[in-house]
Amino acid sequence: MKLYNRLIQFVEQKLGPIAGKLGTQRHISALRDGFLVAMPFIIVGSFILIFANPPFAADTTSAFGQAWLNFVAKHRAVIVMPWTMSMGIMSLFITMGVAYSLARTYKMDAIGAAALSAMSFLLIAAPEKNWALPLNHFGGTGIFTAILVAYFSVELTRILQKYNITIRMPEQVPPAIAASFALLVPVLAIFLTLYPLSLLIQTGFDMQIPDAVMTLFKPLISASNSLPAIIGALLLCQLLWFAGIHGANIVVGILSPIFLANIGANAAAYAAGEPVPNLFTQPFWDFYIFIGGAGATLALVMLMSFSRATHLKSVGRMSFLPGVFQINEPVLFGAPVVVNATLFIPFVLAPVVNAVIAYIAVNTGVVDKAIAVTPWTTPALIGSAWGAGWVFKASILTAVLMVIDLIIYYPFFKAYEKQVLREEKPSATSTADASTGDPSLA
Repeated sequence: MKLYNRLIQFVEQKLGPIAGKLGTQRHISALRDGFLVAMPFIIVGSFILIFANPPFAADTTSAFGQAWLNFVAKHRAVIVMPWTMSMGIMSLFITMGVAYSLARTYKMDAIGAAALSAMSFLLIAAPEKNWALPLNHFGGTGIFTAILVAYFSVELTRILQKYNITIRMPEQVPPAIAASFALLVPVLAIFLTLYPLSLLIQTGFDMQIPDAVMTLFKPLISASNSLPAIIGALLLCQLLWFAGIHGANIVVGILSPIFLANIGANAAAYAAGEPVPNLFTQPFWDFYIFIGGAGATLALVMLMSFSRATHLKSVGRMSFLPGVFQINEPVLFGAPVVVNATLFIPFVLAPVVNAVIAYIAVNTGVVDKAIAVTPWTTPALIGSAWGAGWVFKASILTAVLMVIDLIIYYPFFKAYEKQVLREEKPSATSTADASTGDPSLA
């Protein structure tokens, strides 16, 4: 218990305050909210990508499979176009979304900031040739550049306005016109800063800024696919959750650029018929590690639903449907699981075991790597198959992990159930005595 108390003390006094500040830091909040802007385009684009690549072998004997393959072969260019204009240009949506969200925190012109960021991104990531814009940096390879450009353009505008380097119109001028004039100087400043930098990198290093940025981030992306990095990230998430801090909000917010860069590279490789490179993606995190939410608590909810303790049974049954859709706040705070010494070990251990088994299964090719982004609220059995391109081996892996989670949680759940039953018995006795009107208890 000493170790447990020290751990809780460390999380509450050291880790918690840092995580709290990170969670409310405006650039991280803008990153998280900006990605949400891009998410609908990415999810629908993922659907189209899977439709354009039927999950059937070329020599399949299935009539339905052959019909699907023939249809795609005949109309591939038409089918793929919506993917190219949604998931294929996700970096453009991300730079606009991040800039918009960050500008709002400064109470600046958010629409103007989004437009300025989009122009800045196009300027350095898609230099026009023969009246055509190359799209090769609009997908996963442009995500880090899109974020940096959004931060730079908003901060540059803010600094210019702070030092009154702007065009101010009389108060009688309508706000929309005044905002457009206020943006003239930042647009010029972007041309005088980012554009020369882009030209310098193109001429000096024979590459564009997104290529240079990806080179810098390559070690981080490679490390993200390693098992120690995955376990480190999930342990941080679990410790924060256990202390009652929304760990996923902080950790996933920071990991989002890596998730999208990895899934973007996977989708591009899948569309080109090449081997899918990256393991660590959002579907891996949501549907293998955290089945039912942080702590892989869907297994605990299932056990609680049949508990002899009234409180646990009520919370378990109430939490089951949200848990199926990956929402577990009802069980985390209703059981409670947070700051519960009895459930601490399975709460941390189950996701770690899930990660190790899923890592081995995916890394060895037993289960396919994810190529599509899915809503995080998708039930895990469906989400894992969807993310892998409707490969149902992924659902089987999720089911196996759920059984393992049940085994891990079971002894600790029974111990906690005994504690709750002991607390419920005096309460039940008091209620019975009160109902019979026993004066001795008055």
